[in-house]
Amino acid sequence: MSSVSSRQPRILICGDLVWAHEDAKQLFDGLANVVVMDAQNRADFLAGLKSGGKYDGTVGIYRHNVSADRIGVFDKDIINALAETGTVKWIAHNGAGYDQIDVHQCALKGIRVSNTPGAVDDATATTALYLVVSCLREYSWAQQSLRNGTWKTPLSPGRVHDVTGRTLGVLGLGGIGLRLANLLHAFPMRVVYYSRRKIADAPEWCEYIDSVEGLCRESDVLSVHVPLREDTVHLVGEKEIRALKRGSIIVNTARGKVIDEEAMIRALEDGHLSSVGLDVYPNEPHVNPRLLEFPQNCLLPHMGTENQDSQRHMEVRALTNLRDFLRDGKGRDLIPEMSKL
Repeated sequence: MSSVSSRQPRILICGDLVWAHEDAKQLFDGLANVVVMDAQNRADFLAGLKSGGKYDGTVGIYRHNVSADRIGVFDKDIINALAETGTVKWIAHNGAGYDQIDVHQCALKGIRVSNTPGAVDDATATTALYLVVSCLREYSWAQQSLRNGTWKTPLSPGRVHDVTGRTLGVLGLGGIGLRLANLLHAFPMRVVYYSRRKIADAPEWCEYIDSVEGLCRESDVLSVHVPLREDTVHLVGEKEIRALKRGSIIVNTARGKVIDEEAMIRALEDGHLSSVGLDVYPNEPHVNPRLLEFPQNCLLPHMGTENQDSQRHMEVRALTNLRDFLRDGKGRDLIPEMSKL
């Protein structure tokens, strides 16, 4: 990808760049030789990392989730192999969520991990906005009905609500959650939120609730925006779902496993939940067929950042973290688990 000397350190692209080829050339000109991973399987990849291998001399890795199709996730075995090179010190992940990387093993081995938090905010928040509006107004069902030639026969205005005046509960007021809050406050919706701590610079119209269960009790729509970690698996479970008002809606653009899917489906079956708007699922690309039994649900195939503007921004931001590491010894988007390194 670059014509610079092979004596320079190497940056390894794990998962093809789509939009930022020229940016990569400019960012690493004179700093590093950019090598694209061509391994077709894990064994080939691990062999390439060894002394004299085709990836020997790699100091930093750009990683996209698509690389898992060939070499699997960055689990303990891969992290150990990276550490054994003695040269790899940075993994720049393209994406806000990084659950496909064993970050605790990275920290143990002294390999830093960055992500691309701000680059995904607008695209993911607008996806959540679409899901909120579609579920409240049952637009997804309406479109299905039109395409089926039944106009709006199966629809009932008694099931739907306008957006204005409803209460949005934001679970995790980070960049994405705050962007969604701003978008929906414009209708206006009342906005309440829960995060691990009260956000000091949150807008005054964002009301802090001090527990997940308390947030659910206040919400007409619960929108989930927390990363997937051990402590957030099924953060929204049976108790939290039943704390929601009857007829409420859940929207999830974070990670599927944050919600107890079985508890959510039970609540759809008995009518406690009116509908759900989902862009993420526990075992993607598999979608639980029971979710398809509810025409009022709005279900997307993980479309959050599927647009060229956001994807280019994400690629450039991840590459810039690597460039800053090479040039300055640090990048700006270290994930929280790296704070002690």
